[in-house]
This record gives sequence, structure tokens and C-alpha cells, in this order.
Amino acid sequence: MSDQITGTTAADIADSVRDLRDRGILGVGSPLPPVRELASTLGVNRNTAVAAYRQLAQAGLVVSRGRAGTVIAGHESVAQEGYAADTVLRDVGTGNPDARLIPDPSNALATVTGRPVLYGEPVIDRGLEAWAHDWVARDLVVDDFRITITSGAVDAVERLLAQALMRDDAVALEDPCFLASIHTVRLGGYRAVPVPVDEQGMTVDGLRAALDAGVRAIICTPRAQNPTGASLTAERAAALRAVLADHPYVLLIEDDHFSMLSGRPYESLIGPGHRRYALVRSVSKFLGPDMCLAVAATDPTTAERLAMRLSPGTTWVSHLLQRLTLTQLTDPEAAATIAAAREHYAERNERFAERLRDAGLDAPQTDGLSLWIALPRPARLVAERLMRRGWLARTGDEFALDERAAPSHHLRLTVHDLSDDDAATLVTDLVAATR
Repeated sequence: MSDQITGTTAADIADSVRDLRDRGILGVGSPLPPVRELASTLGVNRNTAVAAYRQLAQAGLVVSRGRAGTVIAGHESVAQEGYAADTVLRDVGTGNPDARLIPDPSNALATVTGRPVLYGEPVIDRGLEAWAHDWVARDLVVDDFRITITSGAVDAVERLLAQALMRDDAVALEDPCFLASIHTVRLGGYRAVPVPVDEQGMTVDGLRAALDAGVRAIICTPRAQNPTGASLTAERAAALRAVLADHPYVLLIEDDHFSMLSGRPYESLIGPGHRRYALVRSVSKFLGPDMCLAVAATDPTTAERLAMRLSPGTTWVSHLLQRLTLTQLTDPEAAATIAAAREHYAERNERFAERLRDAGLDAPQTDGLSLWIALPRPARLVAERLMRRGWLARTGDEFALDERAAPSHHLRLTVHDLSDDDAATLVTDLVAATR
């Protein structure tokens, strides 16, 4: 295929690939030649080929498959969270919060209007910035950090990677991995390096191997890891920090997506000597997915780079949304609703897990909106059998970084909104589907 791609500049090479795709010569999933091979064929510098692939990735035309190379992207390159479209089945794979446990913003909306914010003014609401600083300061051992507000956690991670990495740079991801992280890394043209996750979180040997492989960024979920629900223990976090001590300039991103809903203590990998880091906390799980706002606490250098991409009138987060978020986060009634949600998720998930354990299936105690269920048979087979009984589940295969990995033996189930009768029926059907 490299002999059909032409051009001597990054723009020309990208246009050539785009033309081949538009004419149907390259279809969805078609592999592109490795960067070195393309550069050699075209007689250009390797960096020129890298820049061309980066342009294509940023335009959404190609995705990186890690060791499997770079391929032409389709409209649905990876699975997405949320309700499945066009199904009559009972969907227990959504990963959604319970809408009944999201604080009603009606009263807060009436208080956030006021003087309009104009071009050239600070992009971060000062009240929210002060509140966020106090919020994260309790969990960071570093003192000199800055607050940035982004349009959700995925937006924060995408910007953090873009300001620090080049195409083909390696990024350490938990395996199994959060769907949005897989999508972000592939779309950015980075190479995903899997780090296994066990019941205590990211493994020490896995992180060490990823660092030996030259990763320039690490995305970690300290608690309520999605999909497994694992949270870092104090011992595991200390061991991981020891491994990271020799790599202070590797960008360390902690995605604390469950924050206010988690019943587990926060154990951070960010040590006092780490120089490039970001603690990201979205409000989507407890204020609702439509509240597209996240707090990113970063080192000063990273904050300056992020600020360059958050200019007034283009990519800043609406001050109305910032004020609304602050109003809800400081409202006692909203805080009570969030506390009730935290208890609800923990109680309903543990009750369902007990039913599974009583029925002979492995359901460890975890944190988060969903449960990670170990199965004696391949997950796809079990999911197919559940469909015949009226249930739509999500298999662990969708969360695997390596598409060539062995079939998963896990299901991720979102069951906190099921009635007791429905939960009992699902357990009965799940047991039958594993036989």
C-alpha cells in the first residue's frame, strides 16, 4: 500500500491517504504502512511521516491499534458507554448513573445568571477555582499545583496528551480499560501499552514493564476502576510510587471519575518529586453526564500548556456552567442527594453481588456504578444466552486493549437500578446462561 501513497510534505501525504480512502482504495480497517516504511518509500524524514499520520488521526480518519499498526477509521472504532440503540432488551450494560439520584439543578439555575463574561476575562470562575483547589488539596502531597477547568474528563485527558505527546508515543493504559481512554488514545495516534489490573488496581510489574517500554504518559484510575471496580490499596499505591520515582517527567494522569460517590480512600500515585501530573475529577457521575465539566489539578508547566488551548470565546468552559456547578457543589440539599447516591450504589451493588456469590458465581467487593462478574465460560457465549432471556449485557471483550487477546470471561453489569425482583431474575438467568 505504501507505493500508492504519495507526497513529500506531511500535508501532501495526509491528502494522499485521504484521497485513497475517498476513492475506496482504502476501506475501513485497511492498514497503513509503518512510519519508517512509509518514510523510506517516499524518501522523506521520519518526522514528516509522523506529522502526516498525526494530521490524519486528529481528523478522525485513522486510528492506532498499537502493535497492530494504524488503520483507516470507521464511524464506530470502539464501543461507547451508555444505552444501546434500537433494542427491546433490558439493558444492564449501560454504565449510567441513576437519574433519580442526580441533584435537580432547577433552583440553582435561577441563581447563576448575572453580568455576562466577555472576551479577555479570566477563563476560570474564581469561586469554582478556589473551591476546586481545596477539594483536591486534601488528596495531593504536592503544594504547587494549578487548577484548569475542562469540558469533562475525556476532554481533559485528550488535551493533556496532546500537549505532551507526539504521534506514536506510548501511553500506559489499564487493561481492561475504560472505553473512552481506548478511543482517545487511538484517535490521537498514540500507542497503547497495557498494564494489567488486579483487585488492588494497576499492577507493579505491569507498570514497570510499561516504563521499560518507554511510555511517556500513564492514565490510572485510583478508585472505582472502570470496568473492574478495583481501587488502589495504600500498599499498592506506595509500591507504584516507588517505581515511578525514577521517572518524574512521565506524564501521570489520574482519572478520579467516581470521586464524591466513592466509599474508598483516595490513594494517589503522584509522589512529592513527580514533575508532570494531572488529577482529573469530572462531575458527570454525581451531577449528571450532561454537566460537561471537569477539574484538572496539574503541575504549573502542564497548566501553562493547557491554558494555551483554553482561549476565551473558543475552547473555554461556559461561566454559566461553572457557576451552576459551584452552586450545586456547595448546596447542602445537593450534597445530601450525592451522599444518598453513594450509599445507594454501594448497597445495591453489594446486595446483587451477594446473590451471585450465593449462586456460586464470583463477584468481588468493588466500587463504582457497575459490577465485574467472572464467568466459567466465554463472556460472548453467556451474553448471547442472556439475550434470549431478554437481557443485554456488556462483555469484557469490549474493554480489552489487545483485539487479538483471548476471549474474555467477564461481564460488566450495571444493576443498581433493578428492583429486587428483577435482580433475582437476572441472577437466575445468569446462572442458567453459564451452564
